[in-house]
Amino acid sequence: MCGIAGFCNFKEDFEENTDYWNFRLEKMRAVLAHRGNDARGRFLKKHIGLSHSRLAIRDILCGDQPMTRTHNGYDYTICYNGEIYNTDELIPELSENGFVCSTTSDTEVILYAYIHWGADFVNRLNGIFAFAIWDAAKNRLLLYRDRVGVKPLFYAIRGDSLVFGSEPKACFAHPAVKPELDKQGLQELLAIGPAHTSGLSLFKDLFEVLPGHFMIYSQDGLHDETYWELTSREHTESYWDTVAHTRFLVEDAIKRQMVSDVPVCTFLSGGIDSSIVTAIAANYMNTRGKTLNTFSFDFKDNDRYFKANAFQPERDLPYVNRMLEEYETAHSYLECDENSLFKALFAAVDAKDMPGMTDVDSSLLYFCSLVSRKNKVALTGECADEIFGGYPWFYRKELLERYGFPWSSDVAPRLALLRDDVGLELDLSGYQAFRYEESRSKAPLLYGEAGEDESRRIIGYLNIKWFMQTLLDRMDRTSMYSELEARVPFADHRIIEYVFNVPWHMKYQNGVEKTLLRDAFSDVLPPELLHRKKSPYPKTYHPGYEALLIKGMEEILDSPNAPVRTLIDADKTREFLKAPAEYGSPWFGQLMAGPQLIAYFIQINYWMEKYQLSA
Repeated sequence: MCGIAGFCNFKEDFEENTDYWNFRLEKMRAVLAHRGNDARGRFLKKHIGLSHSRLAIRDILCGDQPMTRTHNGYDYTICYNGEIYNTDELIPELSENGFVCSTTSDTEVILYAYIHWGADFVNRLNGIFAFAIWDAAKNRLLLYRDRVGVKPLFYAIRGDSLVFGSEPKACFAHPAVKPELDKQGLQELLAIGPAHTSGLSLFKDLFEVLPGHFMIYSQDGLHDETYWELTSREHTESYWDTVAHTRFLVEDAIKRQMVSDVPVCTFLSGGIDSSIVTAIAANYMNTRGKTLNTFSFDFKDNDRYFKANAFQPERDLPYVNRMLEEYETAHSYLECDENSLFKALFAAVDAKDMPGMTDVDSSLLYFCSLVSRKNKVALTGECADEIFGGYPWFYRKELLERYGFPWSSDVAPRLALLRDDVGLELDLSGYQAFRYEESRSKAPLLYGEAGEDESRRIIGYLNIKWFMQTLLDRMDRTSMYSELEARVPFADHRIIEYVFNVPWHMKYQNGVEKTLLRDAFSDVLPPELLHRKKSPYPKTYHPGYEALLIKGMEEILDSPNAPVRTLIDADKTREFLKAPAEYGSPWFGQLMAGPQLIAYFIQINYWMEKYQLSA
């Protein structure tokens, strides 16, 4: 993985002032150095500038970027962040047509594939990616993003300039792009955050390339092209054929994503998703005479303070240990204390350039910083719940029938700390409903689908387009902040396309969520894991963490210049701080309850201070 950034302007000649524009490219690259600092590169021509900060994973010696290749007298240059897992399938046809790779990097394969097949070559790729290609033959810049948005790519149009980068901070390093906050940004932040509408950011006029899209910038302007979208179709396979098909797709994705010129590890949470990934990866490594590194995460004193609830019924540790009895790995138990967790709340905003899932983000950021000391590539179990229907809103009737985004359908908790006039001005309920209806209307329904079948189709679509995207954003920023490449085998587009169309009764046999996945891997999981109820990512219940949050918010309330004071009601907030924490009623997802609401506004205050934003 890497960081990419650049700019394009067809009415400006950057070669007239190369020192200045090379300096700007270096500034844009430098703020992304945490994404990879193994090598750095720049490319500057008349109308285009590209910069690259590299995390060397494949072809360590010869894979530096930006990479240029010449064909029929014209130069083509790529600046790329990601991994392609099917290069071996692309190379033979490219070779037959005279495109001979001089490196073993996937970067060169992408560039030759574009030259050979044209702009829609992206349909042939299996992987996670965000990249820019400068085509000197057609005098145009192309920006690509993978099908489900695993890798980020932001852009802004300022006058005749297009500016882009892997993270917002790279765009802000360009002189024409400044961080601003408008009404829509506040509505995104307070009505649906920490999720956000696909294609938008919280900053005014700063956008994302949509997942499954590529954009072409030329003298004719900016054009957006869709190359992939979820579709609905009839499922005709029997249950056990579906199980076998699922097994093949998931195992194939895991094995493909083991490709690397540096050692690969896995996150082992003790849930069925990460356990499946670990089991397949461990066997893959063992057949090659190597031992897989695995990492589990927990919080200091969690054995003492853990509080079981409907969303998190039990601890993960016993199940991690059971997997370690079954599979030979080099395992590390990682632990985070309450002070490190609180401190990382601010680093998580630095990583994402926006407030996020508070300690759900900050804990993962902290753990990834520890993993990165031993490994540069990690496989995770992320995305299985969104795809296979693991969340309670897929099967609990009262959640299935509730209006709105099922992970955040009630806006009332978000108003608990806000000034009344702010809530009225922003119309948070109306904005949330607008975004929900907008997305719901795009869900691809089968003809004749109605009732619960229609509801589950819509919820499945919304989970992939919204909730999964939020978790993928979290995974990318928290891992890449410490130069760790996190891969997500379950987000393979072949798995998503297939399982999206599997009937619910196959996913929820005998009232058990994710039965299809359990049956597909019944021979690799110990019985305790195979029949375990879902338990989400771990969180702390330490009272010391709550005390730190309360103290942090009180300091904000005591500071008249704290920017978030323009949004929150001091009296309501002080009263809220007196109330006992409620862990069983999340206001976002399954993990963000009372303490996380306090943490969210602490993050908002820090974010507004950092970027000098005003409401």
